Amino acid sequence: MPELLEASIKDELRRDRLLAALTLIAGAGLFLALPFALKAGSQFFLPLTAAIVIAIALVPLLEWLERRRLPAPLAAFVCVLLFLIVANGAIASIVLPAWGWAEILPERIDRVQQNIAPLIDFYSNLERFVNELLANVANTPVRQGGATTTERPASLLDFTASTAPSALIEMFFAILVIYFFLAGWTRLRRSAITSRNSFGGAMATARVIQDVVDFTSAYLGTISFINLTLGALVAAALWFVGMPTPLMWGGIVAVLNYVPYFGPILSAALLALGGLMTFTDVWWALLPAAIMVGAHLVEANVVTPLIVGHRLTISPLMILVALSFWGWVWGTPGALLAVPLLIIIQTVVRAAGKPDIAGFLFEHGTLVKDAVPPGTPVQTGASPFADKASDKAD
Repeated sequence: MPELLEASIKDELRRDRLLAALTLIAGAGLFLALPFALKAGSQFFLPLTAAIVIAIALVPLLEWLERRRLPAPLAAFVCVLLFLIVANGAIASIVLPAWGWAEILPERIDRVQQNIAPLIDFYSNLERFVNELLANVANTPVRQGGATTTERPASLLDFTASTAPSALIEMFFAILVIYFFLAGWTRLRRSAITSRNSFGGAMATARVIQDVVDFTSAYLGTISFINLTLGALVAAALWFVGMPTPLMWGGIVAVLNYVPYFGPILSAALLALGGLMTFTDVWWALLPAAIMVGAHLVEANVVTPLIVGHRLTISPLMILVALSFWGWVWGTPGALLAVPLLIIIQTVVRAAGKPDIAGFLFEHGTLVKDAVPPGTPVQTGASPFADKASDKAD
């Protein structure tokens, strides 16, 4: 009897390891192929993903309206309308003034060059020194980098005609996804919960759905409040020092601050360029960028940790990986969606359980951590039921 039980356990563990190996291979293949599929199908996946993230963030507002006896379709319409009003206001305050800056940029190139002339001279001298040093060491002439040219649209009309149709279609598709997602949210959640075969499964599903909504909406709501406040303070400071279109600059700071690490750097660089285009003194021209950097340091090291706390703390390494991945797949929109998608994925994975890949590879186990400890009866030559059998025999 012990021998039969031991053989049965061996066969079961062997079958589990085979299934785990097949699952691991399929998961690795999917992991490697998914980024290329998302990148190739960005016209479909990007608006769909952005719409789902936005809709999840709007779920608390939808539920608040439904508790006020508002029908689900009407509540979804109100949520979409409010979102469009806010988005259009942000676009009007940022994009329209930005076109004015783009138009005067060719006229201000001379001023920018005059302001940064000392830096250019220093860089030229440094580059000449490095080239001469490399030439002496390698005894070969140093190849100078040629200037690169980029093709630009012939006119604004040409640019709009070539990009606007697809952008409008994607935006309309995203708006429809947001509306229908919100309109059917209550029914979709009830169906996902009631379709489970066990009470434990239903409770786990309900908990995961609620956690995804809570964490995503809490993060986006909190970060949006912080970014809007930061943008308003920077805009007020820029208005005080005489920077043109301070609302546009504040909006740029607020939007780019959704991208951790890289967004504030880009904001500071744009403000430095704008200051060099506006002011004649180089130190006064760099003041807008210095204001933004100082405000961001206070926000990142004092305000955000105080408000967000440890509940929404995410590993910096995971944030960098997510920014790099989604930025490579979808560019700037992907970088804006990186952290919300990371929150959603982490919430689902935490509830579903992480596979024990290290245990499968190095301990001859399976991908499930709570599986029967493999090898114990096999290595010792004893059956887990041997003690019970000996007790009965005694």
